[in-house]
Amino acid sequence: MTKPCLPPAHPTKKPSYKAPPLSCDSHTHIFDDFVKYPLSPNRSFTPPQAPVQNLLEMLDVLGVDRAVVVHSSAYGPHNAATLQAVKSDPKRLRGVAVTGPDTPIAQIDELNQHGFSGSRISTVVKGTPGFEVLEDIAKRVRPYDWHIAVHVNNSIELTELAPRLMSLDMTIVVDHIARVRSHEGINTPGFITLLKMMETGRCWVKLSALHRCSAQEYPCLDMQPFIRQLIEVAPHRIVWGTDWPHVNQFDQMQNDGDILDALSLWVPEESIRHQILVTNPAQLYRFT
Repeated sequence: MTKPCLPPAHPTKKPSYKAPPLSCDSHTHIFDDFVKYPLSPNRSFTPPQAPVQNLLEMLDVLGVDRAVVVHSSAYGPHNAATLQAVKSDPKRLRGVAVTGPDTPIAQIDELNQHGFSGSRISTVVKGTPGFEVLEDIAKRVRPYDWHIAVHVNNSIELTELAPRLMSLDMTIVVDHIARVRSHEGINTPGFITLLKMMETGRCWVKLSALHRCSAQEYPCLDMQPFIRQLIEVAPHRIVWGTDWPHVNQFDQMQNDGDILDALSLWVPEESIRHQILVTNPAQLYRFT
């Protein structure tokens, strides 16, 4: 039996920062109708009900027009719930799937047709294929020009994985800035690896779930040195996300309004914020 996660904070605070039109929350999840879309018995956590309607309501309060729904490991490799969510608002939503080495091509084709553009691999949670099948998954999704989304628990894992990832000749998206912890500092090997990957022109990074890496409350200003380094290397390959509804949290819950306001403090230049919120995700996630 897994422990139930806290629900997302409600009501969502209206942020002080006004996001530009066509801004995108590039990292969200949905959890809807556990009878119709059963959770995987092989999961790390039991999520709250967090249907797509609630996600859109949260985005409306933030003033964010678009979002990327990343398929959750709690459902295993069965993407039906996430697919249905993305299909419910095709102008506003895009998707990232979880696929395996044996996922039918017809299923990948359907996901691709409905706005999915990547497959996620994780070492953090059960229910998602691990990196032992990285090359097999990549081979299956490469014809669709998908990216590989990388979710690691510690940044040092990226150092070990980088040669394999960069040999794929595919776009790589590193979630949650590789979970580098604030106390490790910008010279820690995992973060140096991330910067080198970004310099190749084929790696992107998400400014998301930084509360999991910070030793401070929001706005988590101890993470700003890492963000400034990433901006110096590749401001055109950075995206931002709330990580709504913030699973794997059991005793405290941040508010999504604070998360958007934190971005305005991390990145004081409006032109770079526009890249991170609008231009970059439009390119990566294929918004028209």
